[in-house]
Amino acid sequence: MSDFEYDLLVIGAGPAGESAAMAGVKNGLRVGVVEAHNMLGGNCAHRGTIPSKALRNAVKQAIAYHSHPLFRHIHDSQPLTYPRILEAASQVIPKQVELHTEYFTRNRIRVHEGVASFLAKDKVEVIDSQGARDVVAAKDILIATGSRPYRPTDIDFDHPRVYDSDTILEMKHTPRTLIVFGAGVIGCEYASIFSGLGLKVDLINGRERLLSFLDDEISDALSYHLRNNGVMVRHSESHDRLECDDHGVTLYLKSGKRIRADALLWCNGRTGNTDSLNLEKIGLAANHRGQIKVDKAYRTEIENIYAAGDVIGWPSLASASFDQGRSVVAAIQNREVRFVENAPTGIYTIPEISSVGRTESELTAAQIPYEVGRAFFKDTARAQISGEDVGMLKILFHVDTHEILGIHCFGAEASEIVHIGQAIMQQPGEANNISYFATSTFNYPTMAEAYRVAALNGLNRVNRR
Repeated sequence: MSDFEYDLLVIGAGPAGESAAMAGVKNGLRVGVVEAHNMLGGNCAHRGTIPSKALRNAVKQAIAYHSHPLFRHIHDSQPLTYPRILEAASQVIPKQVELHTEYFTRNRIRVHEGVASFLAKDKVEVIDSQGARDVVAAKDILIATGSRPYRPTDIDFDHPRVYDSDTILEMKHTPRTLIVFGAGVIGCEYASIFSGLGLKVDLINGRERLLSFLDDEISDALSYHLRNNGVMVRHSESHDRLECDDHGVTLYLKSGKRIRADALLWCNGRTGNTDSLNLEKIGLAANHRGQIKVDKAYRTEIENIYAAGDVIGWPSLASASFDQGRSVVAAIQNREVRFVENAPTGIYTIPEISSVGRTESELTAAQIPYEVGRAFFKDTARAQISGEDVGMLKILFHVDTHEILGIHCFGAEASEIVHIGQAIMQQPGEANNISYFATSTFNYPTMAEAYRVAALNGLNRVNRR
């Protein structure tokens, strides 16, 4: 006997869960949601995307304020500490919670607060923080429980000077020196944030280059600007052990290096939140990182159980998770399912990075004849006016057909600018053509004008042949 019954039960109210719940209601399904947190929004709103990007924006504003000649005569008697910056950044979280709560209220979706675990493939129990228990049944179930920072057992995360990407948002002091272990997207973002605050940062990378999935030129630009801002980037390293005391931490690397700092931020991967779901009860297994395997319709090995968002691994982007959630509802209703494969990359370092499509290395390996069009922000009026003249827009296109094959951007507003190129890339047939940018009139001065400059630059290279 069940206390509640639904057509679709969504476990987790982050981007994937919320979008699935909304799409389900709009398509006539009875939808229920289970959320372990006492406020809506998921990790995206509370510990991931929103707070870290708000923190970055606050630091970016502070950098602009202190570097602008107009404000040099103004002196702030209070030092710019990490807690002050964090307090300013955290003001966005209640607004996000209010917004997400309104979505669920307006669509009359019941939210069961508590931790879910499977009793059967169509039934879960939900236990709240007070120990109260509900049994919820559903025809279809979506697992959208998100992820958390990966914590190896040999690192003492209980020590007050050791943090992960969740607990760093609770740090109450401002260290002078910081080790960031792990140079993935999150590690690079935090390295740029803390170096922007004036900390001496060591960024430990396990690979030969930063963010090797990026176009080489963009990766090189990121590496240069991190170093230019005082970050010590160390490639091809792995940790041996960590020693902590009351005054700081010492990280021993297998290469023999010993690095001392006031604190350590561990950013070496994430783990899917599946350990409390009792998956073995229904014969479903997660991999060693807690991730669940799905097919192109986001269906697991059990026909009526789906998974989406960070819990399925790559691309682990909030933007992709929103689309995946909607796709699950399409699959449930036997409609065409869009499997998200070509989501643009947005990396919120300082300066930020965004890209969509293929890189130069990929095109070279595939033996596709391509050319490059570039626009450097330092040569655009809008960037000169704003003072954010670091960066470039890079368009890769086919030499013969002029089809756009990749857009790569480094610099101010990169995550916004890339969508213009994305829109043209997705046009059918000959409409996907770099000539669109060369023959279109852009507002002046704008950052978007870089598309016209880059297009003319690339076409001039072709026409010289």
